[in-house]
Amino acid sequence: MERKFTLSTDSTCDLYASFIRQHDIKFVSLTYTVEDKNGNMTDGLDNFTDYSQYVEFYEKLRGGCLSRTSMLNYESHLAHFTRLAEEGAKDVVHFTISSGLSPTVTVAEKAAADVKKKYPEFNVYAVDSLSATIGQGALVRAALRMRDEGKSAEETVAYVKDMRLKIQYMIAVNDLNYLKRGGRVSSVAAIAGTMLGIKPILSFTRDGKLNVIDKVRGMKRAFAYALEKMEKYPPVKEHELIWVVHTDAPAEAEELATMIELKLGFKPDISIMGPVIGSHVGPGAVAVLWKSDTERNDG
Repeated sequence: MERKFTLSTDSTCDLYASFIRQHDIKFVSLTYTVEDKNGNMTDGLDNFTDYSQYVEFYEKLRGGCLSRTSMLNYESHLAHFTRLAEEGAKDVVHFTISSGLSPTVTVAEKAAADVKKKYPEFNVYAVDSLSATIGQGALVRAALRMRDEGKSAEETVAYVKDMRLKIQYMIAVNDLNYLKRGGRVSSVAAIAGTMLGIKPILSFTRDGKLNVIDKVRGMKRAFAYALEKMEKYPPVKEHELIWVVHTDAPAEAEELATMIELKLGFKPDISIMGPVIGSHVGPGAVAVLWKSDTERNDG
């Protein structure tokens, strides 16, 4: 089947490097900076190729290191799109982290427009995922399927833009202090919540912001919350899009996936979250997403 467009994404899609290579997805990495207890800074690229690298990153956070992220800048986008144009790409469907978290999509559009001045046949369709991590990854996988079916860039963009808000989320954070650092909860709430074992439940809003939508006591209650939400917004059977992701909490992720399998008869994929979004939710978090027929309404 002839491919009618080139598929591209930034690294916040949290798809494994092996998957990216296998399916010829063009990829541009965001960066993060880890600060140790002595104030030493180490810059890193969000392009892990081995599972152990993810585990090592979360072990550093557990050990007291801080991780900060910055948006993908204009120069990185310009280099990425120039390379694609030089390789002969014409239509490119490119996915970015949510505009509710970062203005990356605007930067991508500007860089693409500048590349087009030199390569007039080069067109980038920049898709704001209105999410991040595996929510963005789910859109990339949908676009991949359409690319391999021979669909056009326009058909694919229309489909994934319609799909964006039909993805439901339950993101259970283990340590409130990471949200406190990001301004999501107050210091008092973080201290009290940590003492009581409170797990904030996050989701993406309709405009792509990450919001605390509820709080529960303990991870088991968070998993029950996910199953209750699945009853309210039933997953569609199409392509069985249910996916669990965690920040170095494999046993808990497996527990949630098994609960979903017992309820629905389908076991979700499980993967580990990359360092960019992982910096903001911290280690020990577990999340699940699924596609429903109705749009999400989480704030």
